[in-house]
Amino acid sequence: MSEPRSPAAVLGGTPLRRRVLVRGVVQGVGFRPYVYTLATGLDLRGHVTNTPEGVVAEVEGAPEAVARFCDGIAVHAPPLARVESVDHQEVPATGDTAFSILASRTDGPARTLIPPDTATCAACLRELADPADRRHRHPFVNCTHCGPRFTIVTGLPYDRAHTTMAGFPMCPDCAREYADPADRRFHAQPVACPACGPRLRLLVPPPADAGPPRPVAADDPVTAARRLLADGAILAVKGLGGYHLACDATNPDAVALLRRRKARGDKPFAVMAQGVDDIGHLVRLGAAERGLLTGATRPIVLLRRRAGTARTAHAPWPAGSVAPGSPDLGVMLPYTPLHHLLFGLPGDPEGPRLLVMTSGNVSGEPIVTDDGEALRRLAHLADAWLTHDRPIHVPCDDSVLRVCDGEPLMVRRARGHAPLPLTLPVPVRPALAVGGDLKNAFCLGEGRRAWLSAHVGDMDDLATQRAFERAVAQLGSITPVRPELLAADRHPGYRSARWADRHATGRPVVRVQHHHAHVASAMAEAGLDGSRPVLGVAFDGTGYGDDGAVWGGEFLLADYDGFVRFGHLAYVPLPGGDAAVRRPYRMALAHLRAAGIDWSDDLACTSACPADERLVLARQLERDLNCVPTSSMGRLFDAVSSLAGVCHRSGYEAQAAVELEAAALTAPAGDTGAYGFAVRCAESGRPVVTGGGGPRTDRAPVPAGPAPVLADPAPVFAAIVGDLRAGVAPGLVAARFHRAVAALVHRLCALARDRHGVDTVALTGGVFANSLLSSACAAALRADGFAVLRHHLVPPGDGGLALGQLVVAARAEERTPAAD
Repeated sequence: MSEPRSPAAVLGGTPLRRRVLVRGVVQGVGFRPYVYTLATGLDLRGHVTNTPEGVVAEVEGAPEAVARFCDGIAVHAPPLARVESVDHQEVPATGDTAFSILASRTDGPARTLIPPDTATCAACLRELADPADRRHRHPFVNCTHCGPRFTIVTGLPYDRAHTTMAGFPMCPDCAREYADPADRRFHAQPVACPACGPRLRLLVPPPADAGPPRPVAADDPVTAARRLLADGAILAVKGLGGYHLACDATNPDAVALLRRRKARGDKPFAVMAQGVDDIGHLVRLGAAERGLLTGATRPIVLLRRRAGTARTAHAPWPAGSVAPGSPDLGVMLPYTPLHHLLFGLPGDPEGPRLLVMTSGNVSGEPIVTDDGEALRRLAHLADAWLTHDRPIHVPCDDSVLRVCDGEPLMVRRARGHAPLPLTLPVPVRPALAVGGDLKNAFCLGEGRRAWLSAHVGDMDDLATQRAFERAVAQLGSITPVRPELLAADRHPGYRSARWADRHATGRPVVRVQHHHAHVASAMAEAGLDGSRPVLGVAFDGTGYGDDGAVWGGEFLLADYDGFVRFGHLAYVPLPGGDAAVRRPYRMALAHLRAAGIDWSDDLACTSACPADERLVLARQLERDLNCVPTSSMGRLFDAVSSLAGVCHRSGYEAQAAVELEAAALTAPAGDTGAYGFAVRCAESGRPVVTGGGGPRTDRAPVPAGPAPVLADPAPVFAAIVGDLRAGVAPGLVAARFHRAVAALVHRLCALARDRHGVDTVALTGGVFANSLLSSACAAALRADGFAVLRHHLVPPGDGGLALGQLVVAARAEERTPAAD
């Protein structure tokens, strides 16, 4: 807040001096040179410096000029800056005769924000391609407006000495640019050139048992690497936040080899294209998709594949081997100079125009960042290594987004977004929320800020658990949060929750129910203060329920302080736990049995189950052995996928559901049919009839806990079996099932509004990464007057869980000092 000027400054002509503190993303983005230019342009004297709190400037001069400086400092900030606040106060004039940039201060707690890594800007790309420029073909060209940030930061304030560029002394030319306020590289910490910057190397393994990989004797490692890719080789390529494994996406043999080496199964790969023109004939591209692809963050964007695209000489259709069974192709554009060089500059020998770019890791392990580890851990995966000697301090995978109804939907939040904080609608105590065990991301929060980590991975691997611990320490070192409590999932076996217990050191550990955290995450992202409950529709594959069952098809009346289970899918057995997840036909058979439908040999799921396994499964279900009850919507999608003959075995998470969505997209446009769930009261078993009322004006609090309503899928399975026996195509079955789920969501939301006056619905949980379902649910609800919350900034799945845990736990801790 601004303080009033002193009477002397207002009435007299004496110079005025003010101290200005700017908080936000203001380090590593050219903010000090911007301040220098702004101040000198107004004929002001003083200084500017980086501090752990932010950027601090003192300006002295004519009162009107000082006022213009203070009023305008946030208006024309550099493109990568994000100004959160500007505070200024009058201080005594000192009589400075010039404006200067001072050395950074390191005293005090870290409160400034580190910017994310950013794609190479247009100015740097022009230099990269200009033979007359001294940075021509320099794989590490960057400036104040682009390049590595988060992944190279080792401490605060953000200065070269606190980055992994500390080991690269600047040459005289770079030092001159760095010190020139008029230069684009003024105080750009990663600045370098061929004379003083990192060095690129191409390493290839020698003949068997002849020692470690050695450098290739070549004038240009990139040209040699491009030739290897064109010949079908698999390369480990060092990027900003870790290694990628790359191959020619249009070479089915190379893609199949990479798939075998990584034990990838049918899980889709992402591809990197040289430009938008290389993918326009392969996928559907709207303005929103183009904006995401070409923006500064350069994420992987999930794009709908064009049906029936033929192979052409220009760019053969890669989806058959790259993304089998998926309705989408994950695409990104080059975001580092090395990527641009790998595709080739004008006049270079032609190479692949589409590259598979997948995380450089053994399946299930975190991305590799260390060069020595890359040579060891990727030795059985890569034919060569295109690497360099600039260390990566912070691992960071590629972010993944899609566009749903014209708006971004975050699938994986990482490079380009981390470590930017989210603004919270309610204040929280200093806390660490550790997230879940799948797609783990954790969250640090204090006051109105929450720092959601980059994607860590699945916690079932020891290497990922170690990476989680390092990431917690690293993010803690660049934020002011000193957690007074920890938050974790209620699942008793979660490794993340056990980590919280081991590291509590006397601090309370608050356990938050899985689906309540999902709903709270959607509420927090949408800016709701929690004063009114919402109906959270939380659909996912697995979440530990308060009754010990596996939840996942939930309708929760919730605020930040608590929830009640308004409705859920009727329980069916989960036969064999993870075995049912890997083999969807087991879920299909469990649902058929629950619906009273025989396991006839004419049903695809029955024939997919080996005869001996079918006998064991029947006994297991009869005797209720290792059959935890589940209400999971994810498992329901699996069951329908197998019943329709779409997918019987899942080689990766949600494969059956992904392929069911792809099948639904093939249905004729004119069909509007939908199956119907039976909705009944859990206590009485009687059918529930939805009333006809619209939105109510009164707002009841979350009720004390009435009996939930049950959505029974038995009629859905009976109708599907009837359709299949009548010869209805699997794609049509899939489309009718999607419409059935959307109708169920609308029906139960209308019932909740009739009973409790709740007219805001949050669609959350990993199932809502399905854009076909998400779009259908949102359209039906909005047409009926509901406000609909959907995720844009954090993933709807478990990657966003920690944000909800944080808000629920910090508020819960205000009421109850002891952990659950």
